[in-house]
Amino acid sequence: MTSAAATRLPRRRRPGWVDSFLLAVRIAAIVLLIWGIAGTVVKGINGEGPTGEAWRDLVVAGIAQGAMYGLIALGYSMVYGVLGFINFAHGEVFMSGGMVGFFVANYLWDIHFWDTNFVLSILLVLASSILASTLVAVIVERVAYRPLRDAPRLIPLITSIGISFFLQYTFAGLFGVAVKNYPPPPDYLRARIGFLDLEIEGTKLAVIVVAVVTMIALYLFVEKTRTGRSIRAVAEDKEIAALMGINVDRTIVATFAVGGAMAGVAGTLWALLFRGVSFITGFLPGIKAFTAAVLGGIGNLGGAMAGGVLLGLFEGVGPQLVLAGFGIPGVSQLKDVVAFTALVLVLIFKPSGLFGERLSAEDRA
Repeated sequence: MTSAAATRLPRRRRPGWVDSFLLAVRIAAIVLLIWGIAGTVVKGINGEGPTGEAWRDLVVAGIAQGAMYGLIALGYSMVYGVLGFINFAHGEVFMSGGMVGFFVANYLWDIHFWDTNFVLSILLVLASSILASTLVAVIVERVAYRPLRDAPRLIPLITSIGISFFLQYTFAGLFGVAVKNYPPPPDYLRARIGFLDLEIEGTKLAVIVVAVVTMIALYLFVEKTRTGRSIRAVAEDKEIAALMGINVDRTIVATFAVGGAMAGVAGTLWALLFRGVSFITGFLPGIKAFTAAVLGGIGNLGGAMAGGVLLGLFEGVGPQLVLAGFGIPGVSQLKDVVAFTALVLVLIFKPSGLFGERLSAEDRA
């Protein structure tokens, strides 16, 4: 036999002490989680914890923020599925959309169009953000990654980190380092809206709805369109896809463009929630989105979106639900610790992510 499977080396078994150590870590993690949650429940019974309304707000805020992580994570998963490396510049693709959207929003505010025609204004901001992020993603692929297509994977990975810093300081040089604040949304969007017997802030509800609609549109695009089928074929096996007549280069560009468009939508949603944007806005959300992609299962689009929502919930609810039970002060400042700890725990229990990886034939081999 001459196939890759026949020549594959046998996998080395892990030493027994490694399995014992991992089992001990799993048991310790479960005990600590139960202990922390029990402590929080006891505080709630004694009237010391957050109210029911506060818990509801934490959950809604976590879902809204997690939806943005999921949209950004889609770009990581799509690029990894096609090219097999992590594009660490994707956070800056997200930032570029939010930055360009700010200038459009600020212009609309100056001409008094923002406050009189908010829906049309936000659609214009959304379109400009998507266009900017898509353009940046396509340029990055053409200039930085295409010449390295056949290079070892470590080289484009390092290149992506360099591109990330290049984009950050290019935007800092062009537009300054100060935080730029979007105009405020109208009062009716900041007010609480009744939805499914819940009172939810309008901006958070809008973010969740737009994220869900965008994810459905992406699913239909990938599953039902010719370009989507080409992306899935190239992600499975580039050589076989080329033999079938698929233009691999064009498909890879389409993959970056779609991932950039998702990041552009996330940039506008970020503006609705937090309003501020700067040259480093994309760094931490980009890392969180990568975490979400790994959490859900790298290469799995549905897993990326679900991983983002779960990560947002871990950030929003985790500190109060677990850490407060240990009596730790200032738990709201530890949300990043909770998020990354959750990732480590998930990978300890399920290394392929919650929903499983989707890898190409080359990666599976």
